[in-house]
Amino acid sequence: MTAPSLGSHPVVRAAGATALAGLAALAWASVVEVRWYALREVTVPVLPPGQDPLRILHVSDLHLTPGQRRKVDWVRDLATLDPHLVVDTGDNWAHLDAMPALLRALEPLLTVPGAFVLGSNDYLAPGFKNPARYLLPDARRAPARPPVALPWRELVSRLTSAGWVDLSNRRDVLKVDGRLLSFVGTDDAHLDRDEFPAAGGPDDVRASDGRSPAVDLHLGVTHAPYRRVLDAMHTDGVDLTIAGHTHGGQLALPFWGALTTNCDLDLRRAKGLHGWPGARPDRADGAGSSWLHVSAGLGTSPYAPVRFACRPEATLLTLTSP
Repeated sequence: MTAPSLGSHPVVRAAGATALAGLAALAWASVVEVRWYALREVTVPVLPPGQDPLRILHVSDLHLTPGQRRKVDWVRDLATLDPHLVVDTGDNWAHLDAMPALLRALEPLLTVPGAFVLGSNDYLAPGFKNPARYLLPDARRAPARPPVALPWRELVSRLTSAGWVDLSNRRDVLKVDGRLLSFVGTDDAHLDRDEFPAAGGPDDVRASDGRSPAVDLHLGVTHAPYRRVLDAMHTDGVDLTIAGHTHGGQLALPFWGALTTNCDLDLRRAKGLHGWPGARPDRADGAGSSWLHVSAGLGTSPYAPVRFACRPEATLLTLTSP
């Protein structure tokens, strides 16, 4: 009787199949899905009664590096959606020489009214990190070597000179599609740069009761949706908070979802439209909540260029009356 070969042993076959499946998943995550950009369209019933819809394009976490021409062209094409407002929630680049690519990507969008905040990777170029650290309760640790500072002041100057408002620890107002929108924003909470701006200042056009007949909508904008920021925005009376940073978990499990948010936000709010601090305001148990939208973003760190079960995305938020 001939002894079976080692390769035919059930345990060996199972191990081989598992290895092949792992390689296939890695190839998909690093070659296909990371470049499979998606436009999500979401309706938010948040406008006062009787108003026409308002379209907000939410872009976040581009993490652009030189040579990413397909991403640049895809972002440029978003202008064909004809949004009324663009909100950029930071982490625009990931390389010292990425300014030309970023400005080309945003060029057609800069003709639209816009608001922005910065993220950690707008200030500092990313360095290599052990990806497993993102599964820790707090992934922030001192890097092994000093990070490279990016020309963020020039970036802010370019965006504001085009007419976009900088909401980093600021309030501001914009006239959009004939409506007055008030904003409150914070700098990046992941770097502990957030200082929530006090109410009642010169850029706060709302009345003492938190509303004003002249204001049609009050929006909160932040990069990293830490709970302290979301709580402050909810207390401030925002109708909708817009955030990024989480990458939607970046690596997710099918039928389960994100494994991390890289902040203290819960996993079920890693991306998409939700309520804060409770359920969505349009649900029976959502009374007292405000709207929250978190983008999974369009990029990754150049040191971890993979996405799995979490496509890179931008979102067209169509705001409507209830």
